[in-house]
Amino acid sequence: MGLGFEIKKCSKDSRARIGLVRTSHGPFATPAFMPVGTQATVKALSPHDLRGAGVEIILCNTYHLYLRPGHKVIGELGGLHQFMGWNGPILTDSGGFQVYSLSKLRKIEEEGILFQSHLDGSRHFFTPRLAIEIQEELGSDIAMVLDDCPPYPCTYERAKSSVMRTLRWAESSKEAKGLEGQALFGIVQGSLFRDLREECLKGLTKIGFDGYAIGGLAVGEDVGKRLATLRDLLPQMPPESPRYLMGVGTPYEILEGVKMGVDMFDCVIPTRNARNGTLFTSLGKLNIRNSQYKTDKRPCDPTCNCYTCKNYSRAYLRHLYVSKELLAYRLGTIHNVAFFMNLMERIRRAIMEENLGALEEEISIYFGQEDEHGLLSLCDG
Repeated sequence: MGLGFEIKKCSKDSRARIGLVRTSHGPFATPAFMPVGTQATVKALSPHDLRGAGVEIILCNTYHLYLRPGHKVIGELGGLHQFMGWNGPILTDSGGFQVYSLSKLRKIEEEGILFQSHLDGSRHFFTPRLAIEIQEELGSDIAMVLDDCPPYPCTYERAKSSVMRTLRWAESSKEAKGLEGQALFGIVQGSLFRDLREECLKGLTKIGFDGYAIGGLAVGEDVGKRLATLRDLLPQMPPESPRYLMGVGTPYEILEGVKMGVDMFDCVIPTRNARNGTLFTSLGKLNIRNSQYKTDKRPCDPTCNCYTCKNYSRAYLRHLYVSKELLAYRLGTIHNVAFFMNLMERIRRAIMEENLGALEEEISIYFGQEDEHGLLSLCDG
């Protein structure tokens, strides 16, 4: 096995748990949130910024790095960690979701996915074995199998075929794996059909993986259906392995996922919101571009100890955003990422102290009505 997972504490009132995952590039605590560094960079931030914000593990994307600069180029330059100057754990997504999102440019076949590059129109054929080859060349600590992510809504028949294909591809991925020290996660598909999710999970556990991810959610379904799917599936997932909920990341959904037993999350919400001028605070979210902050001397969030809040006022941040200065994106992203890291720390502390309910009440007040993109601003400042 390519990683170790130790459960430190289980909540008495829910399925929430605290754990520690050990990888070849160091450990990270769970529940964990992974900032998304799609193209070998978390947009606007350096590795120093990430460490300063409390980040322990990041996510990079196989599909994008395969197209540019190419996995062999990265391999020749010492692997992904050396290439991007990040010495902590890295998880690489296999590219299945990215190919799904480019549906007009791809065709799913039995052996893999034929797609056109969104960069130059060149044609490529992604197979489960190629996805593993790329990730081994990148040298990530956790690799993902190639899966067939169905759209939403979809018919039972389409979801069924997705599950069968995902299982076949998962077996091929497991057979292709050869890099010692690199963990491999399976991905549970099945849309919102409970029996298909259970069938997929059962097939993946029979093959055997280091961890198990839940994919195919946050693709258009409403939050209630998403949480209902998780509520049914998570109690059946192997308790001794990390459980990873892919692409879901509002504070409210993170907390709900943790209560149901999720250990790992990733999402572009903190970074994308920061670039749009929406900043997370202890009292909800604020749009820093608003004119009311023009002469506001306060930090973005008086309770935050990040580099941005310790050194800059809301007035200065607003000036940067309105002026479209590049520093705006760095300072805003540092803060939002630090907010999410602090949220995960508070969640772990609440589990340890058996006080998750109080944190849940607070998160529900300030973030409970977010849309699936996390873009609803609730804070007046």
